[in-house]
Amino acid sequence: MAKKKAKKGAAATAALALLQETGTPFELREYEHVEGETNFGLEAAQKLGRSPDQVFKTLMVNHEKDFAVCVVPVGGRLNVKAAAAALGWKSAKLADPALAQKRTGYVVGGISPLGQKMAHPTLLDESAQNFETVLVSGGRRGLDIELAPADLLALTEGSYAPIAAA
Repeated sequence: MAKKKAKKGAAATAALALLQETGTPFELREYEHVEGETNFGLEAAQKLGRSPDQVFKTLMVNHEKDFAVCVVPVGGRLNVKAAAAALGWKSAKLADPALAQKRTGYVVGGISPLGQKMAHPTLLDESAQNFETVLVSGGRRGLDIELAPADLLALTEGSYAPIAAA
C-alpha cells in the first residue's frame, strides 16, 4: 500500500496525521455517511464492499478511573468480561459516549484507535490476524483507513486479545 496524503485544503484528522508522520503504509477509504444512520461500522462495511469481519469498530471501556480502547469487528460485539481480563482488571463497562469523545478527540461513529487525544491501552481482537489489512475509522464518519493489523498495533502500542463476542 502506498502512503496517502490528505487532499489539499482538507482538514487532516489526527489519525491521518499520525500515519503520515510515521510513514506507515495505508489507504484511505471514503464513503457517503447517511445522516441519522447510527450503525456506523456496518454502514462502512456495506458502502465499502467489505466483510463486517474485516471492518473494525473502536470502543472505549473503563474500570474505575482507568480507560482502554477495544477494537473489534463491526459484525460482532465486544466481550467486556474478556476485555477486562485481558487488561488485568476485575471488571469493565463501556465508557459513556460523551466521555469517549472527550478522551479521544473524535465523535462517536468516527472514533479512530489512532491519534487519540489521550493515550490508552489498546486491545485489537485476535481475529484481525486473519486479514492482511483491516479497516478502522479515520477520525470522522465516512472515512476509514485500511492498514496492516501489525501496523495498527505498533502505532497504538496495543496487543491482540480474544475480545469479540460472537
